[in-house]
Amino acid sequence: MMQNATPGRHGRLRPALLYPAGILLLLMSISAAVSIGTVFVPMPVVWGVIADRLLPGLVEQDWSAGQEAIIWNIRLPRSILACLVGAGLAAVGASLQAVTRNQLADPHLLGISSGGAFGAVLALLHTGMFLGQLTVPLLSFLGAISATVIVLAVSRLAAAMSATRLVLAGVAVSFAVMSCANLLIFLGDPRAAHTAVFWMLGGLGLAQWSHLPVPVVGLVGCLVYFHLRSGELNAVTLGDETASTLGISVTRFRLSVFAAGALLTGIMVAYSGIIGFVGLMMPHIARMLVGGDNARVIPAAALSGAVFLVWADIVSRSVVAPEDMPIGIITGLVGGVFFIWLLRRRKY
Repeated sequence: MMQNATPGRHGRLRPALLYPAGILLLLMSISAAVSIGTVFVPMPVVWGVIADRLLPGLVEQDWSAGQEAIIWNIRLPRSILACLVGAGLAAVGASLQAVTRNQLADPHLLGISSGGAFGAVLALLHTGMFLGQLTVPLLSFLGAISATVIVLAVSRLAAAMSATRLVLAGVAVSFAVMSCANLLIFLGDPRAAHTAVFWMLGGLGLAQWSHLPVPVVGLVGCLVYFHLRSGELNAVTLGDETASTLGISVTRFRLSVFAAGALLTGIMVAYSGIIGFVGLMMPHIARMLVGGDNARVIPAAALSGAVFLVWADIVSRSVVAPEDMPIGIITGLVGGVFFIWLLRRRKY
C-alpha cells in the first residue's frame, strides 16, 4: 500500500463526520423510497413492518396485509437494489477515472453496458425465458463480461495497453456491440421490442429478495479490492512513470482494475439495465467532499451513488405514476445538467 502517493489536496471533510452522515442520509432516503409511491405508506408503518420482519413480535401489528406486501415484497428490495447499483457504478467510475487518468471515464467506458444490453435483448426477443426469471440477468451478465474480454483482446492485439488507448478500444467495442443489440431489436418481434428498449434505458423492476445476494457479494468484494489498492490507484494517477518507479507493474495493475470494474458493472447491469452518468458524476462529487485520495474517494462515491440512485428511482416512479419511467432518463437529465455546471465551474 502506497498511501504517500496521494494526488490533490487533503480531504475537505473528515471521514469521521462524512461517512456516518452519509449512512444516515442513505437510511432516510430508503425510508422515503419505501414510503412514497402510488400508494402512500406512512413512515412509522414502514419501519414497523421492517422491524416485525427482522424481529417478529417486537412491535404491535397495526397495518394491513396489503401494506406489508407493498413494503416488504416490492419497495424495500427495489430500494436496496437501487443502493447497490448506485454504489457499484460510482465505485467503478472512481477507480476507472483514477487508473485511466481520465475524469470522463465511467463504467460504460469498456463497452460493459453495451454487452449487457446485447445479452438482455437476446433473451427478451430471441431465446425466450428458458431459465425463467434468471434468463435476462444471466445473459446480460455474460454479455457484459464478453464485451470486456473483447476490449482487452483488441487492446492486446493492437499492443495498445496504455490508458488512453484502452479507453479508445472500449469506445470502439461499445459502439460495435450496441449496433449489434440494435440489430437484434430490429430483427425481433415488434410487439416485444418496447420491453427491450425499456430495459436498455434502465429500470429496477426486476428487484426481488432472491436477486440481491449476488449484487451484495459483488459490491462488497470489489469495494474491498479497490480500497486495498487505493495506494496504487493514487500512484497511477500521478503518471505511469511515477507508478513504475514505485515498483508498480502498471499494465498488469490497470488490467486488474479493469477486470474488477467489468465484473461489478456486469453484475449491476444484469439486474438494472443501462443506467448512465452515475459512475461519471459521483466521483466528481466525492472529490469535492473529500479531496483526491482514492482511499476516501471510492467509499464517498459509493455512498453518494447509492443516495442519488434511490432518489432517482423515487422520481422515476412518481413522475408518470402509476407507470414507471426508465430511470436512465432521470440520470441522463441530471448528468447533463451536472456536467454543464462542471464545465462552467472548472473552465475546461
